[in-house]
Amino acid sequence: MLISLNWLREFVPYAGSAEELGVALTMLGLELEEIKRPFAGLEDLPVGEVVECGRHPDSDHLSVCRVDVGSEVLDIVCGAPNVAKGQYVVVAPVGSVLPGGLAIKKAKLRGQPSNGMICSERELGLSDEHGGIMVLQELLAPSAGFRPGQPALEALKLDAEVLDIGITPNRGDCLSILGLARETALAFDLPLSLPALDYDGADCSGRALDGLKLTVQSAGICPLYQLRCIENVRVARSPAPLRWRLRAVGQRAISNLVDVTNYIMLELGQPLHSFDLHKIRGGEVRVAPASDRETITTLDGQERILTGQDITIRDAERAIGLAGVMGGANSDIDDKSSAVMLEGAIFNPSCIRKTARRLNLPSEAAYRFERGVDQGMTGYALEKAALMIARLGHGRMSASALTSELAPWQSPVIPLRRRRAEALVGVPMRTEFCVSAFGKLGCKIRENAACAEESWSVTPPSYRRDLEREADLIEELARVYGFDNLPETVPQVSRPMDLAGQAEPKHKFFSRVKNWASGLGLNEVINYSFVGHRELDLLGLPQEGRISIMNPLADEMDVLRPALLPGLLNSLKHNLAQGNTGLRLFEVATHFLADPESETTVRETVFLGLLLHGERYSSSWPHQAEDINYLDLKGLIEQLMAKLHLAAPRFSSSGSAFPWLAPCVDIFLDTLCIGHLGRVKENIAGACHARRAVWTAELNLDTLYTLQQTARITFKALPVFPPVRRDITIMAPFGLQAETLLEVIRKNSPDTLENILMVDLFQPENKSEQNFTFRLTYRDATRTLLDAEADQYRDKAAAALTRELPVRI
Repeated sequence: MLISLNWLREFVPYAGSAEELGVALTMLGLELEEIKRPFAGLEDLPVGEVVECGRHPDSDHLSVCRVDVGSEVLDIVCGAPNVAKGQYVVVAPVGSVLPGGLAIKKAKLRGQPSNGMICSERELGLSDEHGGIMVLQELLAPSAGFRPGQPALEALKLDAEVLDIGITPNRGDCLSILGLARETALAFDLPLSLPALDYDGADCSGRALDGLKLTVQSAGICPLYQLRCIENVRVARSPAPLRWRLRAVGQRAISNLVDVTNYIMLELGQPLHSFDLHKIRGGEVRVAPASDRETITTLDGQERILTGQDITIRDAERAIGLAGVMGGANSDIDDKSSAVMLEGAIFNPSCIRKTARRLNLPSEAAYRFERGVDQGMTGYALEKAALMIARLGHGRMSASALTSELAPWQSPVIPLRRRRAEALVGVPMRTEFCVSAFGKLGCKIRENAACAEESWSVTPPSYRRDLEREADLIEELARVYGFDNLPETVPQVSRPMDLAGQAEPKHKFFSRVKNWASGLGLNEVINYSFVGHRELDLLGLPQEGRISIMNPLADEMDVLRPALLPGLLNSLKHNLAQGNTGLRLFEVATHFLADPESETTVRETVFLGLLLHGERYSSSWPHQAEDINYLDLKGLIEQLMAKLHLAAPRFSSSGSAFPWLAPCVDIFLDTLCIGHLGRVKENIAGACHARRAVWTAELNLDTLYTLQQTARITFKALPVFPPVRRDITIMAPFGLQAETLLEVIRKNSPDTLENILMVDLFQPENKSEQNFTFRLTYRDATRTLLDAEADQYRDKAAAALTRELPVRI
């Protein structure tokens, strides 16, 4: 929010500097972003009086002038046709630099010396028009008391300092000069004044509203709607001070009728809209939802397709505006307009927000309406705007406003306990301070005599829609007290002893998974939630379920990620480009898939993504060079399940659900699929400049969280008898999975089988078979097993393997 310091002083007598004001507002929770000086290029320019003006002897379009700038009289050759003796102008002496970067130097124009330049509005950065030099008596009051040498900023009464204040979403009341003037009055204990409306000379005899019918369909969409008409107006350029003020705060001046509504919105926070009264059909104005698939062309020339959730302003035949967002092109003000229908209203913030987001149609009006506008200020703002339009356009106002207020504003009454305020803020809250603070905030306070505990009933003003509960009032007391005045104390933390039965928060579970991964030496990556359609096409992901971004940050970030792999591959590509080849990466992040059944139409699921690439061991260790393979990734997943006290996972070959992996393996806990793992296809890995195998896995952490909540940790006594181990080598044909062999061994082994570990996998050359070597560990909890018993158990498992599967032992 840009606020002019001069504009602010029209409401509150603040005499300090912009820097001091910025610090004070920051301590109240309104952070100063920047102090801008929009007319800094005019600081060194003086006002000059043209004391002599004559024709150039060798030119029919140049004038030779002598200009008094206070300290000296300058000879200046001027080419403007409107220069004349007795004018007060802005002069750029030799050595000055104009806002556009033009440096003024001594010159001779057709033999006549010129020691400066008489400036136009465009050359001073005050306007885009160039119709001759700027004559101060014509643009400002002739009795303004100009004098030679007077600084141009002072003479033009420009807004030299503008503060850029960051406004939090809950403080819609601060999106105006008046709102920030209230905060300034609060910070410096100053009086706040709202100028009274001046009706002197105003013609209020207009009858344009006679016979006009106003209908609002429901209070839920529009609690208050008001219209005021101004007849016989003339569209013209706004007065210079109004144009310059709007320019200082980033607004472009358009015409007197349009500029007034922008001026009032910035000053009072009430968005207004001007309709051309002669374009309203049927003598009727209605506020009602649009019909599904109805269209309207807005002021930006775009045709919009509406839904039943969009609020429209309508005449008897059609929609003439999108309520609270943008007007319609079929009712806009143009150069031929002579009658204005001025709208002031309060619309449902939720409806405005949804319409603006869905149509990707941000506007200053929608920005304010969706945060809440002061219903108590609407009538004043509409009346002031009508007066300004009538004066600037030389028109005639209607005698009164046409009003529909189906839901008058009722401020909530909020109970406040002093003891609770002291407990939250941490300092004593004396009654005198509380009463004074709420008075400065515009709240009404009444003591609750019937309550045993000292408390009050507080009624906030209509412009503080963010004050809804006791905690909000306590925050206001802390703001008035001063956050920087609160003492620094270490809070006492109480932790109950009986936490065993409480569910672990989901964020804590995700933190445990991250700590597990970091503890195993994996490096966490954090990628954008946005990826590119081209990346998803490369992976072979279907178009169905993708969620495209309407206004992407870049072309390669135009869709929400339906998988973590694109981000992990980008991290792989970046690291390989930097020479980091041994990568063990993980990411905990969200998948986004379209889901019409969801409230937000998006299904969000948290996954753990893993990616391995390069050698198994660091080059600094004297190990034989080996590349990471499937078993490394499988071991990580098994270790995670053990860490979470879940059953050992089962791995099964997958179909084509994940076309970017070959081979691809699904991961199961019992019959529930919790994720997948596999090797990234060579063409996809090659696109990331990977010369070695890239292994990746994704696990559904939401599912694991649910399973982990039901897992119970039970005590098991440590073994006291030694284990007996036996190895078994199985020669199996290609295609037979290790999991199938393990299932047969487990099914045909006694309860004394404690563990099975695959210790070797050998693939003989020129043979279509592979040799698996498993180490079987047996242990009895009550005695020491005999070697003969262990041999018997192994032989039984071997016999079952040869009987049930096409294998050899």
